[in-house]
Amino acid sequence: METTHRDLTTGSIYRHLISLSIPAAMGLIFNTLYNLTDFWFAGLLSDQALAGVSIAGSVFFLVISLGAGMQNGTTAIIANEVGKGNVKDAKYWLDQAAGLGIVVSIISMIIGLLASDYLIRFLGAEPEIAPFAERYITIVFIGNIAFVIAAVAAGALMALGDTKSNRNALMMGFFANFALNPLLTFTLGLGVTGLALSTVLIKLLTSLYLLYVLKKYLGSWCRPAFDFVYWKDLLRQVVPASLNMLTIILGGFITVSFIGRFGSEHVAGYAIGLRLEQVLLLPALGLFTAVMALVGQNHGAGFHDRVQSSYKSALLIGLAMAIVSIPVMVLFSPIMISFFSTNANIIGTGSTYLRIDAIAFYGYVVLFIGVASLQAIKQPIFPMILGIARQLVIPALINYYLIVTRGLPMVTLFITIVCVVVVSACICHWYTWKQLSVRPAPHSTDRSQAK
Repeated sequence: METTHRDLTTGSIYRHLISLSIPAAMGLIFNTLYNLTDFWFAGLLSDQALAGVSIAGSVFFLVISLGAGMQNGTTAIIANEVGKGNVKDAKYWLDQAAGLGIVVSIISMIIGLLASDYLIRFLGAEPEIAPFAERYITIVFIGNIAFVIAAVAAGALMALGDTKSNRNALMMGFFANFALNPLLTFTLGLGVTGLALSTVLIKLLTSLYLLYVLKKYLGSWCRPAFDFVYWKDLLRQVVPASLNMLTIILGGFITVSFIGRFGSEHVAGYAIGLRLEQVLLLPALGLFTAVMALVGQNHGAGFHDRVQSSYKSALLIGLAMAIVSIPVMVLFSPIMISFFSTNANIIGTGSTYLRIDAIAFYGYVVLFIGVASLQAIKQPIFPMILGIARQLVIPALINYYLIVTRGLPMVTLFITIVCVVVVSACICHWYTWKQLSVRPAPHSTDRSQAK
């Protein structure tokens, strides 16, 4: 028996945004806790194991960026089909996305296994730490197909208006990880390998669960298909989205490299402050998911006014989120940092970062909503270009001049981050509204109907 998808082309826009974003944000919270669980159990093994898993986690972000691209690309394509009323055609797109995901994951596994040793040592792993990182990341690369298929399935469900199933999967995964980690790591004596096996096994079960839920929506199991004509359309969405995520990761490396000039304690303070800020931004990331689904369906249906209203409503909801989060960052940052360290330099740096970057908090929200809207209307190139500029090129050039050449203090870095984010948010809003103001041409015949 098929389950009816959620029609986002009718009803209250605010209700849709809130009901979609809350489960998505909750899922992200459990995903964050999941990652912290691995670090916690690695720390119980040894300091070297913790350092190794931490370094492997940086390499693991490459898999995450690939999965994020597959998820966002799948959501954009399928949401448009669902909005047109082509739910059956959405099933065909899901099959193509799964086929593309399998091929991409195999290629990334081969490249990852060949390059992992170099990447681990490039990130500064000492000889006694590198083996732990290598054991963890090898298992993850071998099992990365589970991550990609789970991302494809989650993206398809979001396009159908279902963010609860992925939330349930991430929540169950967290509790399963908390049980499997001690069993594999300590009881069976697998050490760091057990942590990686637990992660891959849980993600495999997650992908099967999400595919089962999709079967109830679409009436049949996903059957991976391999049609390059469809893949080209998918890759137009997937590649820019993946590169956009990758620029965020590389941008973080650049910032840390500049802060590292002032000492490791300041790096630790910045890292803690950044993680706390990311936690406060989780509701906004949930809103990102809601906007992609809502704008995607209405764009596919040709409901131009609802697309614009969805964007404006999301900006207002995001503003409410900022009004709540900004005072927390400004007033309580020293208390929050002190939960992680009593070192005065660490607390000082983390608090300073949070208080200064609070100015840019709504800028991040505007960027999330703008990028989601552009990807939903199948225009992912501008977010990629903007991401490269604001995450890599501009910070690298400006901070090199200010910090290395002029020798200005570390706080200059934080001010630079705020300025770049605020300007980027204004540009993103201007461009997004310009694109959303263009009424789309009538839809052409779908390939899946003509095949």
